[in-house]
Amino acid sequence: MARTARSVHARKKRRKVLEQAKGYRGTKHSSYKRAKEQVWKSGVYAYEGRKQRKRDFRALWIQRINAGAREHGLSYSRLIHGLRLAEIDLDRKILADLAVTEPEIFGAVVAQAKNALDGKPVDRRVEVERDTEPEQTSPSASRAPEAPVEQVEQAEEADTAEDESEVPEVEATEAAARKAEELNVDLAGVEGTGQGGRITVGDVERAARDEE
Repeated sequence: MARTARSVHARKKRRKVLEQAKGYRGTKHSSYKRAKEQVWKSGVYAYEGRKQRKRDFRALWIQRINAGAREHGLSYSRLIHGLRLAEIDLDRKILADLAVTEPEIFGAVVAQAKNALDGKPVDRRVEVERDTEPEQTSPSASRAPEAPVEQVEQAEEADTAEDESEVPEVEATEAAARKAEELNVDLAGVEGTGQGGRITVGDVERAARDEE
């Protein structure tokens, strides 16, 4: 019987395992046997970690719900029993989020659970009154005083006069600027001979010699 050639599939399987083991220490990322064992163990650890993560979150949700229920005079177990009697289907994740971020809605839900425990009628539509109207301010306080037109025009004319009176920027190389600082030479009075009229180091040295 002829043998079945499966070299392509074998290489593909090994390549997949080694890709999953990338980053492991020692020979666990290069040896197929060691990598296969470690990838299998990592999967087991990840499965256990996901289960433990769910337990941790459930415990956190119960603590938040219990803290919110204690503020309204109920324990956690009594609150859950009251919600079941009131047929309010809210899981622990939603209840914990309401207890932290929406205390008004959580208080209304607790009130319905109390009604169910006391045998009173239950309203499954929770209504919460909130102040949605923005604060009203007086028109005089909200509206800034407008400056007269003449003052605005005078300020604009002053700004344009300052812009026109500004001295044009002198174009010089960085080396020339450093040299001018060393020799205490004013670049405004130096004539540039470089490309585009830029001031060079030679121009600064020449101006310094002329001043001497």
